[in-house]
Amino acid sequence: MRSNFVRRWTCCASSWTKFVRGMAQEASETSLEGPLRGRSVYMETYGCQMNASDSEIVLGILSKAGMRREQEVDQADVILVNTCAIRENAEAKIWQRLGYFKGLKTKKLVQKPLVGVLGCMAERLQKKLIDSDKLVDLVVGPDAYRDLPALIEAIQGTRRGKHRKTAMNVQLSLEETYADVTPVRNAGQASAYLSIMRGCNNMCAFCIVPFTRGRERSRDVASIEKEVHTLAEQGVKEVTLLGQNVNSYADFTHSSDWKSHYPYAEGFSSVYKPKRENAVAFAELLDRLADANPEVRFRFTSPHPKDFPDELLHVISSRPNVCSNIHLPAQSGSTRMLEIMKRGHTREAYLNLVDRVRSLIPDVTLSTDMIAGFCGETEEDHQQTLSLLREVEYDQAFLYAYSRREKTHAARHLADDVPEEVKARRLRECISLFREILGRKNQNEVGRLHLVLVENISRKDDAMLTGRTDTNKRVVFPTTDVQLAPGDYAAVHVVSSTAATLRGRALKRSSIASFFQDKTSHFGEGELTATSD
Repeated sequence: MRSNFVRRWTCCASSWTKFVRGMAQEASETSLEGPLRGRSVYMETYGCQMNASDSEIVLGILSKAGMRREQEVDQADVILVNTCAIRENAEAKIWQRLGYFKGLKTKKLVQKPLVGVLGCMAERLQKKLIDSDKLVDLVVGPDAYRDLPALIEAIQGTRRGKHRKTAMNVQLSLEETYADVTPVRNAGQASAYLSIMRGCNNMCAFCIVPFTRGRERSRDVASIEKEVHTLAEQGVKEVTLLGQNVNSYADFTHSSDWKSHYPYAEGFSSVYKPKRENAVAFAELLDRLADANPEVRFRFTSPHPKDFPDELLHVISSRPNVCSNIHLPAQSGSTRMLEIMKRGHTREAYLNLVDRVRSLIPDVTLSTDMIAGFCGETEEDHQQTLSLLREVEYDQAFLYAYSRREKTHAARHLADDVPEEVKARRLRECISLFREILGRKNQNEVGRLHLVLVENISRKDDAMLTGRTDTNKRVVFPTTDVQLAPGDYAAVHVVSSTAATLRGRALKRSSIASFFQDKTSHFGEGELTATSD
């Protein structure tokens, strides 16, 4: 069997091997614990929360195969980099790190580390990484992590002359969700990421995700409920549900208890027809998780605005442990640009959704994504984006200049015709306006009371604790107010603000149930004094 792995999984120097169907089953039948036991792996993660979750999945797979995690890169047998391909700058950082890792190889005369690239950049560049001046030994896409032990064993177990063999598996899957893999998370964390679906079907003109993450598929409800229950037993107080299009979740392995077809939000459409009849959709999943775990609060990202039917908004509004913070990526404030971007909605439909969200969830905070300088964007289009920022007044915004990505509709059919200096200027204007608005909004928080999940000691001042509100705002407050530890909930009164952070005073240790029950009665005017229970 060993020679079979070598023959089919490895290749020399500049050559490469693609996935051969059936090998995953063969690998699962082969014991990898012997060859890999005691080997160490160092992991670096770049990009989104989904990558952070995937890195925990990878460590779970490798731990089961006998490997141990190494914190120092120069001591590791295997170096893995989980990558992002959403923008050119993200990839540039990773190329720099690969150059550094090559230097580590040069310094070691024996047992040179194996360097692997995982994730979206691996899926996008594939063979180019293998051919990159011996920077990389292993390339694995986001749906092939189960095969990492077999690939690592094959590479480390065979050599030809002075050259290490290389291997690659970038096969995308229509089924893989890693539902049965136990992620390796850092011990003692108050918060955890949990992937519930993978892939995206939206095919927005600018986006590489459908090409690096594949089609949408969802985990079964039971596996998610079990993992959340385990996290709660371990003391986790906040779970962020993840997916490339998280609110399009649909589990067909369980019948829905809700009699709804979960239509799109009014005025929104998509290039594909959703199949959700009789499936457990996102609103029902979120409601079940919140009901079963009342002292765990839930967030979710990244959603698409089209998948916010009233059923989902009512769950967020009615469940005190579902955070009142919604990400509504707009990408542009111009209806003309939204059509070119293939977003499936107009500016007016988006604003109607914002009004609907705020009418059902009065204390909600909103965040967004915006692209400056997309193909064909005029100055008038840009002004429409600025006016949307003014009208909505977001509490958080991820603002970027357009970066052309191969394979996308924009790369194949549209001209990247906005000069770089114009993109940069428009981006600066978006950032400046957003910061101005955020400063005003944070000032309005002074005097308010929030339930804050304590996360850690502040990195800037060890006399301060830091945490986040239900509405996803960062708050710092003195360690001396109330005896608190990371993972505690605290009732915090906001006393001042900056454009980035709120400053507060902790009044008491609390819980989700008691905070929302006592918010008005116990913390009324004149009763904002610190206590420790």
